[in-house]
Amino acid sequence: MSTSAITEAEVAALWAAYIAARDLDVREQLIVHYAPLVKYVAGRVAVGMPAHVEHADLVSYGIFGLMDAIEKFEPERGYKFETYAVARIRGAIIDELRSVDWVPRSVRTRARQVEAAMQRLEATRKRTPSDEELAEELGWSLEELQDTLARMSMTSIAALDEVLDVGDGDRITLVDTLQDLTASLPEETLDDAETKRLLRETLTRLTEREQTVLGLYYFEGMTLAQVGEVLGVTESRVCQIHTKAVLSLRAKLGELIHG
Repeated sequence: MSTSAITEAEVAALWAAYIAARDLDVREQLIVHYAPLVKYVAGRVAVGMPAHVEHADLVSYGIFGLMDAIEKFEPERGYKFETYAVARIRGAIIDELRSVDWVPRSVRTRARQVEAAMQRLEATRKRTPSDEELAEELGWSLEELQDTLARMSMTSIAALDEVLDVGDGDRITLVDTLQDLTASLPEETLDDAETKRLLRETLTRLTEREQTVLGLYYFEGMTLAQVGEVLGVTESRVCQIHTKAVLSLRAKLGELIHG
């Protein structure tokens, strides 16, 4: 995931120049420097995609996410740009894939059923339900549930960097809220202290394995297959763990946003 070969001092100078004047030529230099990030993210998103989804198309979608990240990045918040940009790039790619509605209708239907059942069980049990509990709530076999969770994860229906509309034109992702729970969230969107408390509470509801999967995949840059090697389980099982964890966090954020 290396970026183009210029020194850190040169990159810092570019950022200073861009923030000072919003010069388009400087922005172009930043885009060229960070372009390898787009190829990296597109490569990760491409895993599990249907054959007709072209890698070059994913890269072109991701460039818009990179441009958006450069426009909105605030160095004073203390985030590393690469970490911030990866979420924006992947969100832009997934947004575009959603706009062409490539996910099979059957998968979308089952995804909605799983998410609703997850929300019901979260509300009553105050923790992430087990696979067995979720399958029972849905009236499915355990094998049906695990197959659906894997399909949801590999089609990016459930992802931490899915872009969510929070009203008044503002858009955030779950990764935005989890980058650093000590940092501020937009005051006009969510109550800061309460949001952080509830998200921390939600994180503690996840199993240690679920927290490990999220950390390795989103923050350490591992593929799902690599995460599986670390945990000693199959990639399919990692997909299932990932999806359940994301659904739990997304349900809590939706509750915060929409009351």
